[in-house]
Amino acid sequence: MTGQRLPGLTSEEAAARLMEHGPNTVPPPPPQPVWRRVARAVGDPMVLVLLAAVVLTLATRDLADTAVIAAVVVVNTVLAVRQEVTADRAVRALSDLAAPHCRVVRDGLERLVPSADVVPGDVVVLAEGDLVAADARLVEVAALRVDESMLTGESVAVDKVAGTEAPPTDRTGPAEEAATDTVLAGTVVVHGRGVATVSATGAASALGRIAALLTGPPVATPLQRRMAQLSGILAATAVALCAVVLGLGLLRGEPLETMLLTAVSLAVAAVPESLPVVVSVSLALAARRMATRHAVARNLAAVETLGSVTLLATDKTGTLTRASMEAVDRWVAPGAADRDLLRAAALCNDARLGADGPDVGDPTEVALLRLARDEGLDPDTLRRAYPRREEQAFDRLRMRMSTTHESLTPGGPDLVLCKGAPETVVGPAVLDEPGDVLAAARERSHELAAEGCRVLAFAQRETGPPSSAAAAPDAGTDPETGMRLLGLVALCDPTREAAAGTVHACQDAGIEVVLVTGDHRLTADAVARQVGISGDGSVMARATPADKLAAIRDWQQHGHVVAMTGDGVNDGPALRRADIGVAMGGRGTEVARQAADLILADDDLGTVVAAVEEGRRVYANIRRFLLYGISGGASEVTVMLAGPAIGVPLPLLPAQILWVNLLTHSFVGAALGSEPVEAGSMHRPPRRPDEGVLGSGLWWRILAVGALLATAALVVGAVVAGDQQRSATLLTLGAGQLGVAWGVRSRAAAGAGSNPALAWSVAGAAAMLAAAVLLPPLQTLLSTTTVAPAGWAGAAAAGLAAYLLVRVLRSEPR
Repeated sequence: MTGQRLPGLTSEEAAARLMEHGPNTVPPPPPQPVWRRVARAVGDPMVLVLLAAVVLTLATRDLADTAVIAAVVVVNTVLAVRQEVTADRAVRALSDLAAPHCRVVRDGLERLVPSADVVPGDVVVLAEGDLVAADARLVEVAALRVDESMLTGESVAVDKVAGTEAPPTDRTGPAEEAATDTVLAGTVVVHGRGVATVSATGAASALGRIAALLTGPPVATPLQRRMAQLSGILAATAVALCAVVLGLGLLRGEPLETMLLTAVSLAVAAVPESLPVVVSVSLALAARRMATRHAVARNLAAVETLGSVTLLATDKTGTLTRASMEAVDRWVAPGAADRDLLRAAALCNDARLGADGPDVGDPTEVALLRLARDEGLDPDTLRRAYPRREEQAFDRLRMRMSTTHESLTPGGPDLVLCKGAPETVVGPAVLDEPGDVLAAARERSHELAAEGCRVLAFAQRETGPPSSAAAAPDAGTDPETGMRLLGLVALCDPTREAAAGTVHACQDAGIEVVLVTGDHRLTADAVARQVGISGDGSVMARATPADKLAAIRDWQQHGHVVAMTGDGVNDGPALRRADIGVAMGGRGTEVARQAADLILADDDLGTVVAAVEEGRRVYANIRRFLLYGISGGASEVTVMLAGPAIGVPLPLLPAQILWVNLLTHSFVGAALGSEPVEAGSMHRPPRRPDEGVLGSGLWWRILAVGALLATAALVVGAVVAGDQQRSATLLTLGAGQLGVAWGVRSRAAAGAGSNPALAWSVAGAAAMLAAAVLLPPLQTLLSTTTVAPAGWAGAAAAGLAAYLLVRVLRSEPR
């Protein structure tokens, strides 16, 4: 660098441009008003049926029923809205980090300003460790290297040149890309220095343009689509059946008001109005359990979606790997010493190991220093013993760097050290070595590169001190000639310890795992092999944001439910387009977090496996409730339709229907959402993406259980007969439904202790059911009477029969 600073903008010019272009930030998504959240919650077809029931009960002045139905709607709405708000707050907490600053030249002076105040035309000064605040064109560089993984997915830092330099076009190494004369917002300077002129900020920057791809309506999750379809079907069916009951009653001469109340009561009974609450409770509990594992669910429905995932597309850097370079292998040239190789790695190096703070410098050079230190050489001691006198910085044209070190040992030789890409070091232009040594080095270099490693070659030449006669023959010669090969060092971004286990757990659960990365194919293939990802099409390398979007669309068109993990800005569009996007909260960008449905605060991919298990648990509990709730509603409608055929014009009164519904669909239904995970759920394949929520035979089990409950209620009512008939029918229907609730428990439930909420709610509902025919106040309210022993026996038998039938017929929920 020349050391001359461009004058930059004046403070007045910067202020004017800030007004013109706006702050240098990516516009956040607009906040969701409460009314919109409420409207979304009450827009469910089943909730709309309940709201219609509220209107009808109000019109008939049935205030008690109005209060009960309205309470269900209010509880469901509050739960849904509260969980959305809580999730949004958690995400905002993750992003409330200190705003980065940027060094700019203003009024001819270098100043530190907030990155949000950077404007086009600003002259920015870059140094190691700086976060690039805006897109800019480089005008001066000194060994500048930038980590662009947040934008490109490329794990190896990219070398930069000034705008007047021409980048080479013949480099095609495993982790090499042509240098550029621009830096982009969100990238990090890992080596060297630079000066650049800002060309784009905010939404106009590369980061902002990618963020713009995140606009548009959110994609409905499979659960949302299934539940919306089911809600519409149940609501339409309930309305149609209740209309039939109303019509038949009027034809029999029943009073209009009585039949209207009966129809409304049946609508409430036929619609499993607790279903939205059960879904919300199940998802909220799952989200809370996941929060203890450092995962934040931004979209509750997405928790369940993980349970139906058939394909997991994971990025590489920082997810399967540690996002840090490490020396994993080395080869010592014939006749060379390992200690000389390690000494060269430590001296021909610009990085620094932090004693108490973080390491500083290019990750590759930091890894070389750690290698030397771990093998017993102290880099600081070496640098004191061999102070650097000269250097030729690394550049993309030569693909190597060299340093000259003065020996402090009296009479000791000075050292010229060189490191660089093997293809530029291992050759007669640099080395004075026989052909067999060069061939052996090239062969070993290719082997290490095929394993996905970045390979560096090291060479050395000894010279006399500058004042001695021995220095004369070297005067005017290129220091990077006539050198002796020391060896090769292979570096890579090592995989996380748990990565292979996580991949295996996904595959064991029937989930296909695909690696999607911006890295070179050789690197991607090597990482895939190490973690157990295999098969045709399982690795997608050199992927751009557009490539990721196209791949996700293709997978979805082929019937997959896709989960996508990512952390960079380049992952944002794909995270939003996937059925569920999973972002890294620790090292992830704000764009990625805002696009995702699930945020891993600890960046541990293993949490995704736990989330898949939670998702399957949620879906299984929803299906348990559907078997329980719909079969109960179907039995009540069947009793009301079949009653007249056996001489019972009105088997149950409206208040009695609502009482049974209140007992069975309130706390008992909600408690089913707390059932533990099914044994073996992570050793079965995911359900088919096109499978409805009543699929896998659930619908016929609902019909079978509903038929049993209805038959038992009609038989017991007929046996008891007289003024006890309705009370016995009420007892039998209630006991039968509670038997179903106890029967649909998870196979992992060894007893009541596994879900005490269900045990207590069933016991409480049974007590209130008995009180309905025993306590005078309730007898008056519900028009019931004391039931003979035969009625109690029949109700108990119905409950036991329902329990046994459910345990026999049920299949493993998924």
